[in-house]
Amino acid sequence: MSLWTSLEPASVTVDPGSRATVRLRVRNTGDVVDEYRFEPVGPTAPWTTVEPQTLRLYPGTTGTVELTFAPPRTPDATAGPNPYAVRITPTEHPEAVTVPEGNLTITPFTEVRAELVPPTVKGRFRGRPRLAIDNIGNTKLTASLSGSDHGDRLAYELQPANVQIEPGRAVFVNTTLRPRQIIWFGSKEEQRYNLAVRRSGAQALEVEGTFVQRGFLPRWLATALSLTMALAIAFVMIWLAYKPQVNSSANEKLAEAGVSTLAPSPSATPSAPALVPTPTAPVVVEAPASSQAPADSGSGGGGGGGGTESKAPVKPKQETAADAVNKLAARSDGRHICYRAYVADKGWQDPVCDGAIAGTTGKNLPIKALNIATARTGGVTGNAAHVVGGWLTGDKWSKAGDGVNMWMGSSKPAVAAMEGYTIKTIEGSVCQNAHVKDRGWLGNGCTKAGDWIYGGSPMEQKLQLEAVRFTV
Repeated sequence: MSLWTSLEPASVTVDPGSRATVRLRVRNTGDVVDEYRFEPVGPTAPWTTVEPQTLRLYPGTTGTVELTFAPPRTPDATAGPNPYAVRITPTEHPEAVTVPEGNLTITPFTEVRAELVPPTVKGRFRGRPRLAIDNIGNTKLTASLSGSDHGDRLAYELQPANVQIEPGRAVFVNTTLRPRQIIWFGSKEEQRYNLAVRRSGAQALEVEGTFVQRGFLPRWLATALSLTMALAIAFVMIWLAYKPQVNSSANEKLAEAGVSTLAPSPSATPSAPALVPTPTAPVVVEAPASSQAPADSGSGGGGGGGGTESKAPVKPKQETAADAVNKLAARSDGRHICYRAYVADKGWQDPVCDGAIAGTTGKNLPIKALNIATARTGGVTGNAAHVVGGWLTGDKWSKAGDGVNMWMGSSKPAVAAMEGYTIKTIEGSVCQNAHVKDRGWLGNGCTKAGDWIYGGSPMEQKLQLEAVRFTV
């Protein structure tokens, strides 16, 4: 070894977004003039610079280079101790590489962002916004969630009520807003509310939203019902006050004519009229059990048993993603996405919506096709990549408008399972998360408005797609 090195200091602390400098002293202990190249290595290398990058030393002389560390204020700068190293390569003896090592401690910082999706929800009995929380700090975030409004007019249900988020990740919290008083009649009312993300030792981060509560019945219908009820009561009172008196004078006229109202005696003549007819019981004639209806009596009256011919039961129509998203859009305002998966050996599953899981996990059953439909996004388009054959449809992307089925992939036995997909909505953003064989969930990713996003296995790995989640 013809080289001596020294780091001054060997350990240093730096804040994300700031800089720290370490001196590296190098001495040529050999007997020839040599030039040395310096290269940072390790996880801190992307934001480490060396000045100068080369140093020429005579035998017995010492030189100095400076290492500057500038970790960014992002989740990539992991909080805590981070080892670093510098590779020193002599030009005369390139095989005699020296790698002095030190320790860089990055201080933790916390930064949280939160957003309501959508910021305004409408409903008569409840509203269901979603709260997106992003941890863009470099340490794990632990927080509790709560809701509040002026006048305590809303009740809040948050699932989950407490979150733990790793650096650089995000979670979605499902929120249910319930008004404490129902508006039975009248116009809609707007109620502003706040959802707070509370951390220990830090000020709460509050996100404001609006809940538009609709009346159960419109005001004009309440007026019409009141008028109808008043008219009905007035009619009954008039009827009771002026009810006509109905008296029968038939018996009086018969008595004046000298005609008896009693039934005739047995000795009466057959032609004598009976003033009070004697009711007779109806005669029921039962047909013999072995008798059969005539062949041409199938259209006869009475509606009896009809024919004995039975029909095969009709198989119910399977619900598609478009059926599900149209039902959901009729119940709840805002953007929605519904989808279902064709799973190998199982067939089409029932559709799910807004972040639920389609497909299977842990069963080694790949997805072969997807059926997707959206509401209030202007439509959706996408394409499927297969484990064998890649993008089989070429430039023929599948497109569909709002409330219409969009299909990707193939359920044919000869077509391989899907490994991934691309998707975008015409308006707004779409978020996706894919579960891939041997890799699990790959993490949630979202597009900018109108942009494409790819989800699934890295193309070079050819891993089968097993489950998906979508939100808009």
